[in-house]
Amino acid sequence: MMAAVAQADENAPAVAPHLHERIRNRVNQLGLRRTELQQTAKRVNDLRDGLLDFLKKNTKQPFLRSVTVLNSGSYYETVKISNPNEFDIMLLLPTPRLTWVELEEYHGLHYSVSLTRPTRSEIQAFLLADGLTISASKVLNEMRALIRNFLSTYKVPEGDGRWVLNRKRPSSPAVTLSLMCNSQDGKEEGELLSLDIVPTLEVPEAQAWPLAAQQGLKVDNWLGKKARRNLTKQCFYFVPKKPAGRNLSESAKESWRISFSHIEKELIKNHGQARTCCEGRATKCCRKKCLMLLKFLIERLKTRFPEELDRLCSYHGKTAFLHTLCRRGHDSQWAPSDLPSNFMALLLALEGHVSSGQLPHFFVPTCNLFAAPAFPRKALSCLQRALEEQMKLGLPLFQLPKPAPPLALNPNPSQPPPGTQGDLSIGLMFASIAALLCFLSVVAYSVK
Repeated sequence: MMAAVAQADENAPAVAPHLHERIRNRVNQLGLRRTELQQTAKRVNDLRDGLLDFLKKNTKQPFLRSVTVLNSGSYYETVKISNPNEFDIMLLLPTPRLTWVELEEYHGLHYSVSLTRPTRSEIQAFLLADGLTISASKVLNEMRALIRNFLSTYKVPEGDGRWVLNRKRPSSPAVTLSLMCNSQDGKEEGELLSLDIVPTLEVPEAQAWPLAAQQGLKVDNWLGKKARRNLTKQCFYFVPKKPAGRNLSESAKESWRISFSHIEKELIKNHGQARTCCEGRATKCCRKKCLMLLKFLIERLKTRFPEELDRLCSYHGKTAFLHTLCRRGHDSQWAPSDLPSNFMALLLALEGHVSSGQLPHFFVPTCNLFAAPAFPRKALSCLQRALEEQMKLGLPLFQLPKPAPPLALNPNPSQPPPGTQGDLSIGLMFASIAALLCFLSVVAYSVK
């Protein structure tokens, strides 16, 4: 399967001039203004600091007093597109030494997480009946309740709207908040931005990665073997996300999903084979812009097919992107002038994963992100048709909207304004009749 994707990657077609221009015009529209970034980050940081202070003073659940923050997501990877309206924050929970058991039916992605020995510490409130297994649902529900209490007293600085708690989403590991802005008359106008708060268990560097994850992160041909060794020595995380599907076992309902979001952020920010990539004008590349374009296309496809592509997310695009970076590891292959052809190579690679139905998780290659029930076959077929359509028609979703024509009393001077053609015809008819009557009068006068 990967060989077929690599072959498609190498055989990326030449980009037609009109498509070349369309890709470049679209990527120029995806940047964020510094003022927007600063204003939005200020709102999120104020909420984050207020929440941490609230948790430290919380007497109901002392276990959560010592949480720390890990920022994650596309905003902090500097590949956010269009508007800075979605943020992710991981709240790291203080836990003793952990052990875990892989749920085999989920191919290394989901685990039952437990303490190595019984404890009398505050974490007892989040354990199952065996006194060792950490309940993902208890942690998530308690965090949700605490955040609800926090929002009841928290006020947005300068009265800039208010934060509301969103409905719980099935299988989501996050407590999602929305900042609702106000119109000039004081009524709620709509969502300004959203924030996902994810309670997280951190496994320290001293403990090795699970066996399934030790086979991933194949960056040898891109960043080198030494870089891979250093990355695999870092910590990893568990987030309270249960598997997709129905009729889950009790262990699956309380399971945790493995996460390497901090390493993903490091890979995207320090993406060059040479350690100086994008540090100066002479070392720029187009890797991040290709990812931003792919994220934009995924967003547009989800907007066009909201029900069919509900399971599609930017993480599928990011995974295809990371696999592509490993196949195209040399910095010389990502010159800024080659942006259109590199993006089309990335798009063809994604289409190859879709057509084969195989998208291996970048860190856990035994897990296929395009496998059912997590990604239904109907959704995969729809995505394949949509990608083929976009490539065949020259990426119509990338086309910029045409500017509105300027206002004018008469847009086309050569033609009469709408509704005046009939008036002109009637006027000409009366003028002709008047001229004829005048001529007859002259003739009659002459005869006399």
